[in-house]
Amino acid sequence: MVVSITLSDDEYKFISEYAAQKKMSTSDFIISAVLEQIEDEEDLILYEKAEAEFNADPVTYSHEEVKKILGLNK
Repeated sequence: MVVSITLSDDEYKFISEYAAQKKMSTSDFIISAVLEQIEDEEDLILYEKAEAEFNADPVTYSHEEVKKILGLNK
């Protein structure tokens, strides 16, 4: 699939020079940057959900307690 975006000359120059420093094509760099941004936002959503769940029931276990629960104390 082909996707087209519009960049100013300055934006294209800035992005393409940075991509070249990373030894990537401009296209590959843009794809990588967009996918990384999406992953970062998904990670933040998951973190915020986990934090809210923990704050609602802040139970923690020590390593020793976890080993005992899992039957790993030998």
